[in-house]
Amino acid sequence: MRRALLALALFVPLAAIAASHDIDNISDDIHVAAGQQAGNLSTVSGDVDVGDRATVGKASTVSGSVTLGRQAQARELGTVSGDIRVGMGAGVAGSVDSVSGSIHLAQGARVQGHLSNVSESITLEDAQVAGGIETVAGDITVGAGSHVAGGILVDRPDHQGIHFGNSHTPVIVIGPHAVVQGTLDFRRPVILKVSDSAQIGTVKGATVEKFSGAAP
Repeated sequence: MRRALLALALFVPLAAIAASHDIDNISDDIHVAAGQQAGNLSTVSGDVDVGDRATVGKASTVSGSVTLGRQAQARELGTVSGDIRVGMGAGVAGSVDSVSGSIHLAQGARVQGHLSNVSESITLEDAQVAGGIETVAGDITVGAGSHVAGGILVDRPDHQGIHFGNSHTPVIVIGPHAVVQGTLDFRRPVILKVSDSAQIGTVKGATVEKFSGAAP
C-alpha cells in the first residue's frame, strides 16, 4: 500500500505535463526555472538542469549531465555520456539511466523505475529505488537508510557487446540500516561489503564481507 501511494504521489503532478511544451535543442543547455512546468526536455550536446520544485517529462541528453533539483519531479532521466544527479526529496516516476556517467540520489530522492549505468559510480543517500539497480563496471553505494526493491545486478563486461570495465572490480557497499529486497546477482567478480545492520536478499556470485560502523 505504501509503495502504491508513493507511485500515485509521483504520477498525479506529472499529469499536468501533457499541456506543457517540449524543449528540443541540438547544442545548447536546457534550464527549467524553479517551480515551473515543462514537457519533454532533449538536447544532443548540452546539460539539462531542472530547478527546485519544477515538474517535467523525460529529461535526456546525449553528451551532458542531467540535474533534477530539490523536490522536483520528472517522468524519466537519461544520458549517454554524463552524470545524473537527483536532488533532495525529488521524484522520478520511471527510469534513470546513464551509459557512461555517475548517478547520485540525494537524501529523500525516490525513483519508481530502474536505476542503471554501464560504468562510473551509483550512490544513494537515504534514498529509494523501486525498480532495482544495474551496472556493469560501476561501484554501488546503497547509503545508510536507503531502500532498494528489485535487487541489484552487476552484469558481465562482455554482455551484449559491452566491454567497459574489464579491469575494474566493482565495489558494492550496503550501508547501515539500508534494505535491499530481491536478489543481489553478481555475474562478474565484485567486492561486496554489507553493514551488520542492513537487510539484504539472496546473494549470488559473491561473498559478503560484514562491517560495523558508518562505513567499511
